[in-house]
Amino acid sequence: MIGKLKGTLDEIAEDHVVVDVHGVGYVAYCGARTLASLGGVGEAVVLFIETYVREDMLRLYGFASENERGWFRLLQNVQGVGAKVALAVLGTLSTGDLANAVALQDKAMVARAPGVGPKVAARIVAELRDKAPAMSGAADAESFALKRGLGDGVAPGPIADAVSALVNLGYPRDQAASTVAIAVKEAGDDAASATLIRLALKALSR
Repeated sequence: MIGKLKGTLDEIAEDHVVVDVHGVGYVAYCGARTLASLGGVGEAVVLFIETYVREDMLRLYGFASENERGWFRLLQNVQGVGAKVALAVLGTLSTGDLANAVALQDKAMVARAPGVGPKVAARIVAELRDKAPAMSGAADAESFALKRGLGDGVAPGPIADAVSALVNLGYPRDQAASTVAIAVKEAGDDAASATLIRLALKALSR
């Protein structure tokens, strides 16, 4: 099994790259975000690889980080999500955006990915609800829990009010939730909504 490729970028195509590793060219299929993050032909490249072996196929999928590869694996635990759909989701959303969408139960954000309909998007955010926190990292666990409370409609009143106020000012809900989560860390869990709004707006203005 191949877990990582480190070599020279030999070719960039619409949905894959060829990585030259000591004279051997490996074809790795990548999402749009990963492809956009790579340098030009001839430059050094490192890809984290998920190897698929079937009776009639051996295919490598390449990712810019281990975390992205982890989400690729996790997504395929959802009914109706195969490698193609998982790659489309990760090609449209960053891992942070995907974590936010799951926490906030924002199926519309996931449905932005090509080939992902409302039903599949709904299953993704619902079925990954309890699995996604581990993918967010310990540093983001508190923020994820806050956003999940918002998604489930059980967040404390001041937090929900602060997020709602930012959304009414035109900020996207995921950005509002992330910023309020930062404000809560600074002001404490018992902070009033006015305090959270003020700190959040200050952070957004930086």
